[in-house]
Order: sequence, then structure tokens, then C-alpha cells
Amino acid sequence: MLPFLAIDFEASCLPRHGKSFPIEVGVSDITGRTRAWLIRPHTSWYGWDWTAEAESVHQLSRDDLWRDGLPADVVLAELTEAVRGHVVVADSNLDSYWLETLSSAVGAPAPCAIRHVSEWVDRLAPSPDEWTTAFAELDRLGVPRHRAADDARWLATLMCLLQQAKATRPVWGSRSDAAWTASRQSNNAGFALRQGLQPALQQ
Repeated sequence: MLPFLAIDFEASCLPRHGKSFPIEVGVSDITGRTRAWLIRPHTSWYGWDWTAEAESVHQLSRDDLWRDGLPADVVLAELTEAVRGHVVVADSNLDSYWLETLSSAVGAPAPCAIRHVSEWVDRLAPSPDEWTTAFAELDRLGVPRHRAADDARWLATLMCLLQQAKATRPVWGSRSDAAWTASRQSNNAGFALRQGLQPALQQ
């Protein structure tokens, strides 16, 4: 199986608030190594929307992007190299939208498909105790949020913790892993959303 890479975009606003364009993208692998790129607004995005609400979350201004951002084609080229050979995972379907927006501006295909983390959650089927332990460890580690690299690292760390929990899970008699999975999937989605994935989806 290919190694996974968590990805996250920050954007000018949420699509429901207007025409939204990506302003930062970050990736993180399972070891916590991250890369991030500020994106200088592409000319095709001129006149698109920017909300104070989004800026209050990511704390990036348009001046920051013009001063420190890289051209969209440079960001896409470097991101393409970064994701090569990885399964790319996000906690929001909006990340696929922003990757497509970036790629379309450059006139190139998206470098990867972004899979939703729920696919991994379903496969790992963590118990409520495993969720609680993982989120407690994230709190202890103090992984910051709301910048692209930080959010990608947070997700990669969560996935790593859940994988570790599965690897150390006791075998209860002859109960198969498939049976464990079937018994847990009914409550995993709701529990995950309550414990932290829902806020991530809304950012």
C-alpha cells in the first residue's frame, strides 16, 4: 500500500459564501513532516470573494499573499512532486474543490485524487475508547490548527494514532477483525464528528 499524505487548503472564503479560491495548501506525512505554500492570487480569480470570517480563522491577509505567495503554477508543480507516490487524504470534500480550482487556473490536470478520511476511518473502525485516547493525545501534543500545514499535520497525526491503536488492539477469542469492524462502524461516524472531525469539515 502506498504511504498516505494528509492535505489541507485554506481559502478566501467557503464556497457557500461566494466564489472561493485557494490561498494556502499544506501537506503532512505520517511522521509529521510538513510542507506548505502560500498561493499568490491567479489573475483568473480577480474579483472573486474574500470574507472577514475566513480571514479571522486563517489569519492571512491579501497583502500576505501578494508579498509572500508563490505563483499558482509554481505551487502546483511543487505540490505535484510532493504528492507523487502517496495516497492523498483530507477531512473535507472542499479540499478537492480547491485543488481543482488551483489546477484549472494553471490549465493542468489535478495531480492526484483526494480521498476522504472517512474511508480510512471505516477501515480502521476505532472504538469510542480509541477515539477518546487519540483526541486526548492530540490535545497533549498541542498541534496547532487553522493554517494549512498545521491542519494537515493534525489529520496525519490522528490517522497515525488510530493506526497504532488498531495495531495494538487485543484479539477477543476467535473474533475476526472483520467482525470487529462490522460491530464498530455503526457508531464511528457520529462519534468522530462529535469529537473533532466536524469542526475540521467546516473550516
